[in-house]
Amino acid sequence: MKLNILFLLYKAKTNSTGKCPVRCRLTYNNERKEFSTGIFINPVNWLSKQQEIKPEEPDANLIETQLSLIRTKLSQAFLFLQVKGTDFNVDDIYSQYKGETPKKGYGVMEVYNLHSARIKKLLGIDIQLVTYQKYLESGVHLQSFLKHKFRAKDIQLKAIKSSFIEHYEYFLKTEKKFQQSTLNKAIQRFRKVIRYAVAEDYLDKDPFMLYKAKRVKKEVLFLSPEQLKKLEETSFKIKRIQQIKDMFVFCCYTGLGFKEMVNLKKQNITTEFDGELWLNIYRNKTSRSYKVPLLPKAKEIMEQYNNESNDYVFSRMSNVKFNAYLKEIADFVGIEFNLTHHIARKTFASTVLLFNDVPMEIVSSLLGHSKMQTTQESYGKVVEKRISIEMKKLKGSG
Repeated sequence: MKLNILFLLYKAKTNSTGKCPVRCRLTYNNERKEFSTGIFINPVNWLSKQQEIKPEEPDANLIETQLSLIRTKLSQAFLFLQVKGTDFNVDDIYSQYKGETPKKGYGVMEVYNLHSARIKKLLGIDIQLVTYQKYLESGVHLQSFLKHKFRAKDIQLKAIKSSFIEHYEYFLKTEKKFQQSTLNKAIQRFRKVIRYAVAEDYLDKDPFMLYKAKRVKKEVLFLSPEQLKKLEETSFKIKRIQQIKDMFVFCCYTGLGFKEMVNLKKQNITTEFDGELWLNIYRNKTSRSYKVPLLPKAKEIMEQYNNESNDYVFSRMSNVKFNAYLKEIADFVGIEFNLTHHIARKTFASTVLLFNDVPMEIVSSLLGHSKMQTTQESYGKVVEKRISIEMKKLKGSG
């Protein structure tokens, strides 16, 4: 890359003696930087193409020497940064020329790790452990991409452009074989790191400015009324499996997420204004509290596990272990899709609420969603399915 140094006159600032300031323009890597030299000359005596001063100008030799010195110092600053071997821009050249310490050029992974260290301190305050672990996991994918694309452990942050994101997205699709939804999450985490870099002034421009993620609409899986009834009526001789089934059905009638279920304490069950029992839930995902009325089936299950020596309503276990048991239950009952705890929450919203004509805004409230839009995007198709069923009933009776 070549550094172009050009001296030009700022004629709009001509003073009372007829002289105007000389400015210096640096051009490097298609970027410009202008600064004042502190020198004034008569514009009549300046030869722009030759970058020289006519002898008629008073102190012409002194001014030529000063301009030559500026050119030499800029060239030396440019050479110094080249020898240093790190990426730099036109502002760095000017800073070096002025004798200032150039702003530290952070690497992509360096900033990613700084951001990870920052959110680690928020664990238990604003950030859940699983969120932090997901950032670490996405950092491993980003590191793999840098090795694959650039044959390097890290590259300069300011070197990334919008094309970097396109290449990273392509890498996650072709090399990591990620589905679009998983890919979007990895890109989303990287985007937050970039926003952090811009906010901290490590990066001047956001390469995500024109980026638009490809949206994925997943089919909402839930148990039909028939499947839910069959599951409720099925008993298992093995106590542990029966307990997992009951906990799953309990969530089908309360909509609790896994963490809310295992963390549910007896103190979270209160008698409210209507004289009925309600669950007071704090949802970690949205960091907000909401309430759910305790339906008869959920109440019946809860009373079966009312162990007075324990503060928690149910036994505590990992999500992985819970879902492993659910796979066995699904095989036994004849549910063909992959049964996970999250399907209980979907079943509550769909089969228990929407299929019983509960309005969407109430469903949103009972799920603890922070935005109505989230509910509409997730369960809009369920409403359409309900309408279709009702229309078929009308056609059949007609």
